[in-house]
Amino acid sequence: MNIEPIERIVVFRALQLGDMLCAVPALRALRRAYPQAHIALVGLPWAAGFVERYAHLLDELIIFPGASGFPEQEETDAHLPGFLRTMRERRFDLAIQLHGSGGLANDIIEGMGARFNAGFVEPTQPTRRGVFMPWPDELPEPARYTALMERLGIEAGDLGLEIPLTAHDQRECNALIHSCAIECERLVLVHPGAQLPSRRWPVERFGVVARALSDAGWQIAVTGSASEAALTARVLRGAGAHAIDLAGRTSLGALAALVARARLIVCNDTGLSHVAAAMRTPSVVIASGSDTRRWAPLDHARHRVLADWPACRPCAFRDCPYGHECALNVSVEAVLDAAFSQLQSTVAEEMFHYAHD
Repeated sequence: MNIEPIERIVVFRALQLGDMLCAVPALRALRRAYPQAHIALVGLPWAAGFVERYAHLLDELIIFPGASGFPEQEETDAHLPGFLRTMRERRFDLAIQLHGSGGLANDIIEGMGARFNAGFVEPTQPTRRGVFMPWPDELPEPARYTALMERLGIEAGDLGLEIPLTAHDQRECNALIHSCAIECERLVLVHPGAQLPSRRWPVERFGVVARALSDAGWQIAVTGSASEAALTARVLRGAGAHAIDLAGRTSLGALAALVARARLIVCNDTGLSHVAAAMRTPSVVIASGSDTRRWAPLDHARHRVLADWPACRPCAFRDCPYGHECALNVSVEAVLDAAFSQLQSTVAEEMFHYAHD
């Protein structure tokens, strides 16, 4: 790509935590290629904390006001003209569409008026000016965006996720461990939530799994946001008296620090799965509805993904209209078998390293 000098870059990815974590390898490559450039993210309001945490990769958050066809926010074009006018006034050198396969997201990028645009196009979509590659549907999510970096002439071989932890994160995590009497050497985190109901394994089954692990001597802590308290409460009722309720009690940094110290994560195919991948903590992921080729963690040994594949998968629904077959066909026994196998492997690996230190 020969449009030097590149001093101002804008990246469009107005999505949630798990989606943003999957873009980190591409952002890391972009920063290596342009260490002096000002790199702005056009994202959702929550991403202010993300940009602060990834200050080594991003310099600024520009809040996307929403638009028709973007369901993460109110779908209205009321604020879009003013937003695009402001973006054109910024005179970016390069605008990169990392939001998805193309279409409306490319229209947003082109409306920003950068000197040069890059992104993806579906086979049925018209060509765009700039570097727009065919949407690589066969690749895992992180590799899709590093593929675009490579198309831009940027070396991007490292697909590893990362969550930088601060001293404050560690202090917050330590305080939580102390106040809740958490024993990290036998800690299993159970996370029953997911943004879409169609992506959730039945919550009562999480409770049964938690109880069985607790009866086997593992300490159970149930995680979730404050808005998921009703969901985590149902897991806790099944998990037994010794389970710990952490719903709404952890920031992203403290949760990531706790995930790093846990023995195992049991969760849906949601943001916490990507946190576990970033912190290199073994996990069992029950993937309901999602495209596991795209979203499953890349380390298949460290992260066990359980999924059933009825004809309606991958799912495009918020609420399943077909009886949620993909979730119901993943049994409690299958999840427990995977969980105990992961825990046994973790203990064996630790014993090996202890014997050879």
